[in-house]
Amino acid sequence: ELHYKKMTETPVAKLIVSMGIPTTISMLITNIYNMADTYFVGTVGESAQAATGVMFTLQAIIQGIGFLLGHGSGSFLSKFLADKDVDKATTYVSTAFYVAAAVGITIMTLGLLFLEPLVLLLGSTATIAPHAMDYGMWILIACPFILCSLILNIGLRYEGQAFYAMFGLTAGGVLNIFGDFILVHQLHMGVYGAGLATAVSQMVSFGILLFMYLKMAQTRLSLRSVSRSMVVYLNIFRVGLPSLIRQGMNAATSGVMNNMTKAFGDAAIAAMSVVSKYAQFLMCVGLGMGQGFQPFAAFNYQARKYDRVKKGLVFLVCFALVFVGGICCVSMVFAEPIVMLFQKNPDVIEVGRVALRTYAFGMIFMSFSVPVNMLYQSIQKPAISSALSLMRSGAITIPMLLILVPIIGITGVQIAQPTADVISGLVSIPFIIHFLKSQPKE
Repeated sequence: ELHYKKMTETPVAKLIVSMGIPTTISMLITNIYNMADTYFVGTVGESAQAATGVMFTLQAIIQGIGFLLGHGSGSFLSKFLADKDVDKATTYVSTAFYVAAAVGITIMTLGLLFLEPLVLLLGSTATIAPHAMDYGMWILIACPFILCSLILNIGLRYEGQAFYAMFGLTAGGVLNIFGDFILVHQLHMGVYGAGLATAVSQMVSFGILLFMYLKMAQTRLSLRSVSRSMVVYLNIFRVGLPSLIRQGMNAATSGVMNNMTKAFGDAAIAAMSVVSKYAQFLMCVGLGMGQGFQPFAAFNYQARKYDRVKKGLVFLVCFALVFVGGICCVSMVFAEPIVMLFQKNPDVIEVGRVALRTYAFGMIFMSFSVPVNMLYQSIQKPAISSALSLMRSGAITIPMLLILVPIIGITGVQIAQPTADVISGLVSIPFIIHFLKSQPKE
């Protein structure tokens, strides 16, 4: 009853911010430690730094699977908690958790067996490959823990326990930054040390999140509750598909970008690695609030509180325009010093400076596309969310890379993703207007 009252009666902006801030902090910490990897490994050399960018593609694939299972089950978790049916909610979260563990072990095993061909497929050059294998080995070892942590994190958020979800991820992130400092900077273990720090931090984060879930959640993690019904698996897959598309296409785009950038040398790959990770950092504020909005939207839509969902959507768009737009404008002005923080090589700075300005401009338009994406996934209309995810995450970017790079060179790499961001943002605006006008009165 208290949870129902909190989700349906707390003022809209206050509730979304209270649920979004912990998620935003979690994402910021996650991206800060990704950038810490990039920074500390950058002191080893540009080929080592490029390796973390290449393996970022593998991390995006792993996260995509975690988001598929997490958001797919989380939407139903929220729905059944709104209906006060804890047993059905437990079935969905338990199924997602144990499937994630099985998938994680499978990816780890296959990845370690075929590590060298994997890093070459993801865009490593001959000089980058040894560094990418050192880093990638640890990412694969941590894979089951990464996937299970995502299920626990998302489950806690959909139960309205965003603070505890944040604590687990933040503790792991802070540990990773200290691990990078000690292993890479002090003990000079290079990319191998950065990978080891990441793996250990993911395992610690999993332990904390598991403890938090068992202590704070209404639902349980029970092997007996894992569903034998194909309907449950199809429901999780159907609703979680936009998240998989979003992350999976990001990974595919990253792989294609690495391969198309190869011709311009390790410095160009390192520059795009720096810009991509910084862009992910910028996205944290918008995506964090968006993920705080998701359980709010899912719960209130199920409870038929349509006016609250509309107010939440308007608030999220306005918030993103002001905050994300402001940060993007600052990033455009200070693009060169930002790139110089990570790498002093003049070739890296030259490529990165232009790329960062175009990326920051494109991301202003994500203030429209991210809220729409989060909304339609939360209210279980995944077809619209999937189509918009596909557009932003690769359907435009990959063809542009393949067409433009042979014609205009490195400029094609620098403008492909920002162009996709602008187009998908503009296409999202009619969907916002349609939702605001079409929902029935309460």
